[in-house]
Amino acid sequence: MLGNRSDRRSISIAICLAVSIGLVALVRARQAAPADASVLFRIIVVSTAEKAQQVRQELIGGASFAALARKESIDPSADRGGLIGPVPLAELREELRDVLRTIDVVSVSNVITLPTGFAIVQREQQTRGSSLRGSEILALSAAGAVRATVSVDGFGEANTALNSLQKPDDWNQSPRMICDLRQQSVGNVKTALARRLGPDLADTRARFAASDVMEGFSAYGQLLAYDGDMTGAIAQFEQAYRIAQTDMPGAIPDLLQSLGVAHLHKAEMENGLYHAPGDRCLLRVHGGRSLEKSADLDKASGYFLKLLDSTPNDIEAKWLLNVAYMATGGYPEQVPARHRIATEAFASTEDVGRFVDVASTAGIDSFSSAGGVIVDDFDNDGRLDLFTSNFDSCGKMQLFHRTEQGTFVDRSVQAGLADQLGGLNLIQADYNNDGCRDVLVLRGGWELAQRKSLLRNNCDGTFTDVTAASGLAKPATSTQTAVWVDIDNDGWLDLFVGNEDAPSQLFRNRGDGTFDDIGVAAGVARTAFTKAVHAGDYDNDGFPDLYVSNLRSTNFLYHNNGNRTFTDVAVKAGVPGADRGFPAWFFDYDNDGWDDLFVSSYFLSIEETARSYMGLPPNGQTMKLYRNLGNGSFRDVTTDANLAKVYMPMGSNFGDIDNDGFLDIFLGTGSPSYAALKPSVLLRNKDGKSFVDVTVSSGTGEMHKGHGVAFADLDNDGDEEIVFKVGGATPGDAHAFRLFENPGNGNDWLEVNLVGVKTNRAAIGARITAAIEDATGATRSVHRTVNSGGSFGASPLQQHLGLGKAARRVDLEVFWPVSGTRQRFANVAKNRAIEIHELSDRIVPLTRKPAPLGGSRGK
Repeated sequence: MLGNRSDRRSISIAICLAVSIGLVALVRARQAAPADASVLFRIIVVSTAEKAQQVRQELIGGASFAALARKESIDPSADRGGLIGPVPLAELREELRDVLRTIDVVSVSNVITLPTGFAIVQREQQTRGSSLRGSEILALSAAGAVRATVSVDGFGEANTALNSLQKPDDWNQSPRMICDLRQQSVGNVKTALARRLGPDLADTRARFAASDVMEGFSAYGQLLAYDGDMTGAIAQFEQAYRIAQTDMPGAIPDLLQSLGVAHLHKAEMENGLYHAPGDRCLLRVHGGRSLEKSADLDKASGYFLKLLDSTPNDIEAKWLLNVAYMATGGYPEQVPARHRIATEAFASTEDVGRFVDVASTAGIDSFSSAGGVIVDDFDNDGRLDLFTSNFDSCGKMQLFHRTEQGTFVDRSVQAGLADQLGGLNLIQADYNNDGCRDVLVLRGGWELAQRKSLLRNNCDGTFTDVTAASGLAKPATSTQTAVWVDIDNDGWLDLFVGNEDAPSQLFRNRGDGTFDDIGVAAGVARTAFTKAVHAGDYDNDGFPDLYVSNLRSTNFLYHNNGNRTFTDVAVKAGVPGADRGFPAWFFDYDNDGWDDLFVSSYFLSIEETARSYMGLPPNGQTMKLYRNLGNGSFRDVTTDANLAKVYMPMGSNFGDIDNDGFLDIFLGTGSPSYAALKPSVLLRNKDGKSFVDVTVSSGTGEMHKGHGVAFADLDNDGDEEIVFKVGGATPGDAHAFRLFENPGNGNDWLEVNLVGVKTNRAAIGARITAAIEDATGATRSVHRTVNSGGSFGASPLQQHLGLGKAARRVDLEVFWPVSGTRQRFANVAKNRAIEIHELSDRIVPLTRKPAPLGGSRGK
């Protein structure tokens, strides 16, 4: 017998992870699913046939399927009433697939015998909002001809374990409890699998098919990989591989790939790449120093070569083989010619100077999983600080204070942040107009719903969690994206939150420290799997509009009607996105005074990214650049701008790396899988006409997972550094922080800090225009809107304006949306920091003393 209910449940979770029933979305879909219907259904799994018949009779008698599932089912879906999907029928076990093809909606099936027990299923009517959970979305990321990357990370398994654990009410309102339950749930499943695949292996082999035992070893390997135990993970994958060789030859390609990835990740960990990355974690196209411990690299290459022997056109295996040789220093010469990716695929056609990572010497001691980053002045001392979060449910936030000497000091404990655990993204604002930057922490992205945290800056170096008091704590949602925006121009910042498989929320600021969700009345409470939201006034009518980027559907462009309601005009305006969106933002890339739109695509596919580098046509949609035509519509200029590529971007932002006045783009790339080794991408804006890849020449091609990104002049020398939060979704993929120091460019600049009086104090939404005359007499304009930049990572609200070479005269205009006023200042001195207050007729000079970043090169 399996023991008590709790024990049975843990084992059920473990075996479900192995055999892909109930947790159908954890199937590692390397091949595109054949065309077939998708289904939404409920399932109840019990231990005996007698119990199953009893449950079925209760259902036929009118009992609630969802209620009985919660009460009786030992399947991981029990906590959500047994609900599964929608999911393609082709991804289900044959027993389930056959039944679900034949029964009608709401009919109750006969009892089905499964490896985990005895099941009854019921079809559900699919609705517009029906969808999978975040971890399931990741696993089912193949779309059409797009091949999903092999998954070696345990992220989906860990999420399933947490989802299946019995949890107390309001568990997701406490970051500490979320941490404890995460550790408990993963531990339970690992223990159950260890027993079933260890001392009880003979019994397991007798009771289950060889394919199920193979999947059990694979699932256990995934969970060990989740925690970074790559030696243990490899041992389990090897067990699965041995079974596949005799009983499941169709599984051999995936297991070869998994073993190669596991050895590659192990080699990187053992050589200290994650703690002390340096240049070793960058895209290297001309050899370089080999990793000292190379045994696992050789094994990884061996597995990839073995796979390529049987499937020579496997682009993912070819890419990873080349990456492995980059780590040994043997790329390109030692890569077998038939599998070699030409160095020209990565070449930069322009040289913007070499950025060097100075995070360690600057005192930024941060090693963590994925997370967000804010760069801003949190104590009003004129120096920019760093605020970071940690996606690990038990990971701590960090606040790094910038000292007068130029280094950073961790002030997290003193700031009162010790209990603020987890958080995938962060954004700053001054929501109460007291002159101090507050912080919003976003949790639950790709996971179960969790509370946000609104941290009020007390203006004394400390923060207070006011989430519950402000009205933002409930309901908890799964989110990583939000934007502060004054939707009604009343001088108080409102908050728009994009959620995953739940309605978006629009919190109106009452001006007394509390918020009211008006999303339904405003017309923006639509349900989608939202990954980015951003605000901008695309039609220049003085009211901010909202853009929503969704992973599996058309994006939304909400036009602000000026009366606290919005109308979706995305299709009419020509900005539907790529149907699989992630980062997105408004910015004026061509400096014509109209906000344009950058909208990414997001496929969890190494192959798609490799195809872009190798000059092969993509199977999935590329990222999009929409140029604002100034008449309420946009034109897709993606191809003209040289952006018709697939890069798998996550954390991303924009800034001006060379002070030419045109906004450049930095894309942090990746996915949870340890196989997702691909460079971050730095794209230089060429005069507002096109973008050129300068990743290699700039030295910014970090191969590991890129999350929070910010641009900021941290050393006050007039050019913007790239601040980069690196780290994956699991504890086994934590990484050191990156701070890429700008080498300098000699162009002119201005730092402009705006202070609202009638407009919100942080001046979010105010617009700046710099009219520039150069030494030849030529004139042009640079346009900026006050915000924190892209949708994953936050730059300072103080705006940096590149002025180009030899600016002879600079005239400034500031538009304030609440007062409707325009301030004009003639012949403003360049290469300095200034402050402008709304309704004031003077410029206030700011003292910004240059302070080298620790090991700064002295530009």
